[in-house]
Amino acid sequence: MVTSAAPDPDPYARRVLARMADFFTDEGTPWPRRLWDIGSVLALEELCEAGHWQAHNVLAPSACDWQRNELRTLIGPDQGLGDRELRKEINLLLQNSLVDPSPERRRLKEIIGHVRVGYLDRWASALKVEEDKRVKPERFSRTVAAHLLDLGFSASRLKVWARRLDRDRATAVEIAEAAAELARTSARPHEVLVALEKVPGRRELAEPLDHWRSKGEVITWLKDNGHDPAGIRTGGGFVYRLDALDPYGAAEQARQLLDRMVARSHYLRRHRGGVVPVPHIWVAGHHQPVPLAPPARGADVLSLVHEGHLYKVDSRRGRIDDALELAAAVNRGALAPAVAGGWAAVESLLVHADDPKGDGERSGKAIAADRMATIIACSWPRAELTTLAHRHSPSEPDDLSRAVAACTTNREAARLVVNALEATGAEVLSLTKPTGYSDQAAAQRMVALLANPRSQLNDVTKAFRIAMRRLYRTRNIILHGGATHGVALEAALRIAAPLLGAGLDRIVHASYTENLDPLDLAARAEVALQLVHGETGLTTVDLLEPVR
Repeated sequence: MVTSAAPDPDPYARRVLARMADFFTDEGTPWPRRLWDIGSVLALEELCEAGHWQAHNVLAPSACDWQRNELRTLIGPDQGLGDRELRKEINLLLQNSLVDPSPERRRLKEIIGHVRVGYLDRWASALKVEEDKRVKPERFSRTVAAHLLDLGFSASRLKVWARRLDRDRATAVEIAEAAAELARTSARPHEVLVALEKVPGRRELAEPLDHWRSKGEVITWLKDNGHDPAGIRTGGGFVYRLDALDPYGAAEQARQLLDRMVARSHYLRRHRGGVVPVPHIWVAGHHQPVPLAPPARGADVLSLVHEGHLYKVDSRRGRIDDALELAAAVNRGALAPAVAGGWAAVESLLVHADDPKGDGERSGKAIAADRMATIIACSWPRAELTTLAHRHSPSEPDDLSRAVAACTTNREAARLVVNALEATGAEVLSLTKPTGYSDQAAAQRMVALLANPRSQLNDVTKAFRIAMRRLYRTRNIILHGGATHGVALEAALRIAAPLLGAGLDRIVHASYTENLDPLDLAARAEVALQLVHGETGLTTVDLLEPVR
């Protein structure tokens, strides 16, 4: 169990901050512990935007109705939406179609402004009750973390903020009040240097621009801002003045400007693709350069390593090869290609000619999102149980730790943890590593899953379905609407990437070990969700295993 040097006056707050640390860690957090949805404010903005695209025949009416109905359910427990007039107005609006133009959509745009102002203050007020009357720490942490990320704060900045609150032993109310104060922060100007190794057409195209800096001016800028220019090879660069909430956000904006610049260079006849950047971005006032390559978005397909197929590439190509190539941009590619390629991989694997036609809820290509969601949901218990098995670390080895060490497969280790949790509960696990509070929260989620597997799996399947359908809608806005600046574009990819990696991982594993078609794996997952913990004896550990 989690231990500390002194009794914790607010274990609720420690669990909240531990989960926030999970959500604000770009690389290293296992996919089952990441954020699975956006915040309520951005979800309302996304719905408002959908009305515009419905009017332009980019999104189908059935897709927008499904989005609206799901949002009505999701925002129910959100205490940031108030409990009287504001909530009533939102619920009334969500009962209507919000196509553009319409009186309801115009009113929704006004309501969003009222929701955004004071959203986290209302959460802080709602927490000023006895702990047993508060929402669960998981919901609170997810809601606040999603809202702050949606506002545009970088994960790196928020991780430092959460660590400081943890170090100061902030209470739950203090966390909410600190989040509300942070949300009131206004974007401020940041001066950002993007240096280039190669600059085609520099004299006639770059030098006339106000934000261009010569090689000597780049070196001077670096020295003036406290950076060491030694070893930096540059032919010049650009200094931008960008409004952002923190230096990392400013660097991300500069990174996107650079992506556009590099994309344009691919259309040159001479020096095609010749814009070559220096591998760092510098922000004035920030002590260290920011790597040009952003953190990976967490789409991990570990079966390529575990099954020994990373380098097994030959002249034969199959659907799995094509899907992996299509989705490769998801981790570090520019936003629009990453969304388009990620969805193309899902569609290529999980759509068939005999799927329902028409305009129903599960018609068309949206069914691929639902199939991927079932595969991910069925892989969730094993993934979390495996992590817990390896995080169980008593000071003196016990029967469970020795049994786990003797296991030859993750499946065996997961079963051992299930047996221990069912017999004793979450306290059977000794989770004292730096991730202890996060691990304990995961153990409690697994206890809840084992007590009521169908209900819990239904909830997570719904969350994954919403995430994958958001990816599909975002892809349609990009490809059919020609827009690469949707309100939820970055959030959609941030959420979907780790889930997409988890789903592809299971598809790759089933293909390599069983020669199982992705559609057959999806069918297995759909059946498993109906049979789990029933008369067939199907357990949460074996949801994607073949019947033996």
